[in-house]
Amino acid sequence: MKNIMDFNVRTLSRQESRVVLALAEQKRREVGRPEIIKLLGVSAKAADNVIESLRRKGWLERASWGEYLVIRRDEGPDALGETNLLALASRIADPYYIGYGSTAAHYGLTTQYRRVIFVVTPVRVRERRVGEGRVRVVNPKHGKFFGFVPVDVLSYKVMMSDREKTAIDCIDRPALAGGVAEAVSILATASRRLDWPKAAEYLEKIDSTALVRRFGWVMDHVKAEITADIRERLLRLADRGPRTWMGPNPTSNVRGAIGYDKTWRLFVNVPREELRESAGLGRRTRRHAHATRGAALLHAIRSS
Repeated sequence: MKNIMDFNVRTLSRQESRVVLALAEQKRREVGRPEIIKLLGVSAKAADNVIESLRRKGWLERASWGEYLVIRRDEGPDALGETNLLALASRIADPYYIGYGSTAAHYGLTTQYRRVIFVVTPVRVRERRVGEGRVRVVNPKHGKFFGFVPVDVLSYKVMMSDREKTAIDCIDRPALAGGVAEAVSILATASRRLDWPKAAEYLEKIDSTALVRRFGWVMDHVKAEITADIRERLLRLADRGPRTWMGPNPTSNVRGAIGYDKTWRLFVNVPREELRESAGLGRRTRRHAHATRGAALLHAIRSS
């Protein structure tokens, strides 16, 4: 890697090399315009010329005005990939978190890949393009901006919704996850490693009967391995308020719709065929179940 660095530095001017080597020595992943001006000891205009040249040569990528991500050479010629796009998008607003389909893809809960990155923030900011991607800003309703953690993305700290909040958010707004069928598939895949008490706490905090009913119905549909006490807890949350639906408003006639579910008091206005492949998808495989029981047994032996 040192040889690669040496070769690339030799292609830079003296001032450009000074910036690159200083950032590499400090193991920096971000840098601001004022820092570069101070480092070079030149005018703002001269520093801007250096910055622009480093951007053209692929060493810097603009995150926001006056702020840049440092692209390491060991990340290869296509350094501005999906992960760096997440880092760029994260600089648009503060506070924020990356969510919905973007986070589901990062966690491996969906195979869909889109160049749209969903940034959830209470801050009113305009949508924009970052690299080859597009950022869509989602302003959440009051009480829904929580459930996110810092995630290391190639040495960049990016705030993302955790697995439980990602699954809930996708059921809440399936259009931001690729549609109802994809949102159901995401919850099914996530359910195999979901912290169910945490998910129930999140649903209680959001305080939406419609969301609890949709979440509960999907759990039954995919046959998620949820404990009886958590299921009863969600049923109690769902046992109030008027009848609700999933999919288009029932005033819209959807051919082949699944229809009304008495357990969750939910009208599933989605074609049965559309959700056929996700039925039972939440079941763990026999091999996975044996592995889980084996790990639990080993933990018990070590603890004794």
